[in-house]
Amino acid sequence: MVSARDVDTTAAANKQQQANCLAPNPGKATILALGHAFPQQLVMQDYVVEGFMRNTNCNDPELKEKLARLCKTTTVKTRYVVMSDEILKSYPELAQEGLPTMKQRLDISNKAVTQMATEASLACIKAWGGDLSAITHLVYVSSSEARFPGGDLHLARALGLSPDVRRVMLAFTGTIDGRLTEEGIKFQLGRELPHIIEAHVESFCQKLIKEHPSAAAAEGDNMLTYDKMFWAVHPGGPAILTKMEGRLGLDGGKLRASRSALRDFGNASSNTIVYVLENMVEESRQRTEAPEPEPEGGQEQCEWGLILAFGPGITLEGILARNLQARLGAN
Repeated sequence: MVSARDVDTTAAANKQQQANCLAPNPGKATILALGHAFPQQLVMQDYVVEGFMRNTNCNDPELKEKLARLCKTTTVKTRYVVMSDEILKSYPELAQEGLPTMKQRLDISNKAVTQMATEASLACIKAWGGDLSAITHLVYVSSSEARFPGGDLHLARALGLSPDVRRVMLAFTGTIDGRLTEEGIKFQLGRELPHIIEAHVESFCQKLIKEHPSAAAAEGDNMLTYDKMFWAVHPGGPAILTKMEGRLGLDGGKLRASRSALRDFGNASSNTIVYVLENMVEESRQRTEAPEPEPEGGQEQCEWGLILAFGPGITLEGILARNLQARLGAN
């Protein structure tokens, strides 16, 4: 016979065990919540070229064919953009090459960036469930604006953060060769980028894996190997992901979250890694709540993994991360 008291005690113990599994690691940075926001304009990749040719009054068939070919190789299906017909009507000079339009572009982007940063932050705070007074630091990253005071101050004011909150701002730290001109920001991507990443990514990953508490002494089944890890990789492009899979010998499902983010949002610069992590968190949550056989090619529930991105130069940036949901599932 099981009494109500026994059931209550068991439930309380399970709840405490779950809380312990999900508790942040002492002395370690922990992702407590994620949030996002997008521009209102959803653009299907199949119509990007037609829209560009129409908005710029371009009739160059060779350029149209080249752009169509490039768009097809990206594997992107949808993108979110700030630019709209209304904006082009207000700023027709944006569609004309060679005109000094930096001021107009900054007027548009600064307003949009602040709005989206605020929406994303509020969504994150809501998912976290904490109080604004508990926030002590604000790290603000952007490659879409140039203004003083910086976007970090505008966001802090929009959220109503305390003036005592310490702010750090990082700007224009992407993998591209970017130049700020009177016509806007001009980007140039090197064709050799996927090959450079392929040549150096494995040695970089090995350095990160050595940070695992028992990696140095682990042997046999206890070793932290690529197939026993989750992978959250910034989707700089399909060629980069393919090169990484080949170099590291990863199963196709390991980078599924990255390829999904690339398909749904394109390479949206540094914040794209957030969409990758959201995909992985959702997959992890679904496995925890409704365990079922993993579909072929899927990524199993791994406790340890790497979060990788690429910076200016080019540089490789990474974090050895622990999936607290996997600890919960194991218990």
